[in-house]
Amino acid sequence: MLIFNSRDKSYKSIISALATDQKCKFRITVPRDCRCSCATLAITKDGENECTAYYNMFWAGMCGDDYEYWELHFSATTAGLYFYHFELETPWGKSFIMNIGGGKGDFSASEKQFQQTVYDKDFKTPDFIKGGIIYQIFPDRFYNSGEKKENVPDSRVMRKWGEEPYWREEDMNGIWNNDYFGGDLRGIEKKLPYIADLGVNCIYINPIFEAHSNHRYDTADYEKIDSLAGTQEDLKSLCKTAKEKYGISVILDGVFSHTGCDSRYFNMYNRYDTLGAYNSKESPYFSWYKFINWPDDYHAWWGIKLLPEVVEEDKNYREYICGKDGILRKWMRCGVSGWRLDVADELPDVFLDDLRRAVKEENENALIIGEVWEDATNKFAYGQRRRYLLGNQLDSVMNYPFADAVLNFVRFGHGENFFDAVMSIVENYPPQVLNVLMNHIGTHDTERAITRLAGPDSEGRGRHWQYEHNSLSSYDYLKGISMMKIASLIQFTLPGVPSIYYGDEIGMQGMKDPFNRGCMQWKNQNKDLLKWYQRLGQIRKGTKALADGEFIPVFCENSAIAYERRSNSGSVLVAVNNNETETKIIVGDHWNNSYCYFDYDCKNGVITLPPHRYTMLSK
Repeated sequence: MLIFNSRDKSYKSIISALATDQKCKFRITVPRDCRCSCATLAITKDGENECTAYYNMFWAGMCGDDYEYWELHFSATTAGLYFYHFELETPWGKSFIMNIGGGKGDFSASEKQFQQTVYDKDFKTPDFIKGGIIYQIFPDRFYNSGEKKENVPDSRVMRKWGEEPYWREEDMNGIWNNDYFGGDLRGIEKKLPYIADLGVNCIYINPIFEAHSNHRYDTADYEKIDSLAGTQEDLKSLCKTAKEKYGISVILDGVFSHTGCDSRYFNMYNRYDTLGAYNSKESPYFSWYKFINWPDDYHAWWGIKLLPEVVEEDKNYREYICGKDGILRKWMRCGVSGWRLDVADELPDVFLDDLRRAVKEENENALIIGEVWEDATNKFAYGQRRRYLLGNQLDSVMNYPFADAVLNFVRFGHGENFFDAVMSIVENYPPQVLNVLMNHIGTHDTERAITRLAGPDSEGRGRHWQYEHNSLSSYDYLKGISMMKIASLIQFTLPGVPSIYYGDEIGMQGMKDPFNRGCMQWKNQNKDLLKWYQRLGQIRKGTKALADGEFIPVFCENSAIAYERRSNSGSVLVAVNNNETETKIIVGDHWNNSYCYFDYDCKNGVITLPPHRYTMLSK
């Protein structure tokens, strides 16, 4: 019998982050042979070297003949991270119950403790996204409306739709990311019926502000939309039509940790008639940047001199972005419903605090998603523990831990690893954050999902190798389609909001940048996979348990798993057999006679699945 399990309600009554002043019952099951005379919950608040407090537990009766219960109720008055273990007084001295992994606690000399996140009890996240679906668009590559573009710089290389993005240095004439295909905001608006058919209720668009690379992460002017992407009126029209006709909200990509060197603020190449920080120390933007030896020696994002870093703490910069008439509010007043923050872990607390204040004052139901690749509750950056999800900064993050868990399970199996990764996030995140997590399995920064599932490993490989392996064989592609169905089924049924990277729903392939940023294939689509995604969208719309239901692991045996999403309005069960042999998945008689979405139902408490098959039940 386990002494403690933080992922089991018989040991810990709340399996998630706690609100301030919220009481949680802790219970340990101690062997009688220990002859325990006193049990203590030892708590250390983050940032303090020694234990902050000891809480005596009370003896709560026997558990059979050989074990006894010790219990207490814990609550915290201030938000933050707390780390805990248990200590027992015995005739042989003090014994320590520590975290041995997987949520389990046992006698151990390890110093690893359990984490308890405590968030502000007034913390709320937007309702509109819960139970929905996000669709991510890289605007230059989604759809070209064919409308004439005005004031496009002559230096840009316009390509024919569907051609392979430039990746050879000789193709670019020394100017990287300078080839464009002309995808625009009007193109997105024209394709809203297609997007709506997927069940989408939120579109996330990669940067659209004026910039001089096709990815537009090198902002040149926050106040203008890039001439190839469209106009301010085009954005207003897109937001209005999407919301009023299709119930779809639009969020934009905010790139606030750096600008482009070729911008009105830095102005290295004198493209603009402004006095940039590179031009003069008297520039109104000079304090925005981190010069080591002006003008040519400055801090740049990851050392890339094209991307000079911004001093986000600078009062003038914060006012420009977050002020009463700042950039955030300007574009929200065009109908934008929120922001995805590029490299959020490189934005200091003072900036994130100001940003949240501005966004929520403009629209309290607006969404703020941060790009954080790790567990965002215990992330260290800027030399300190970050407080992204404690109530005063982000609503959500891009959920890379879930993405890795899903893709690794579908490709390699290992159900225990899958559940451990998912439950770690379930344990650590506030429930209102968990329900709005951006659950992707591919983005503009990663390989296409089908390529990662069925293709060779590209880690450490150069662009030439990636080019040679960019297309799957016919056999691997068909295998990849089957794997995509399993991956997307899991993605769509985990806590949070599934995010589709444009083209994944039709089986588009691609290694890393730029191969993962090809033009949307409006012809030669995999219709079978597209219908599958449309079906998943219909299921999410009609299943309340997928919006806010509790996540409960039910079965795990090698590469076969089953889990439940349980809410007050009903429950769904997902079972996947990723083994090479038929597997009987034990789920309990209460799932007999349930509604079955796919081919395999429950009989006598057991679901029998052939290799690499799946099912979903509802009651």
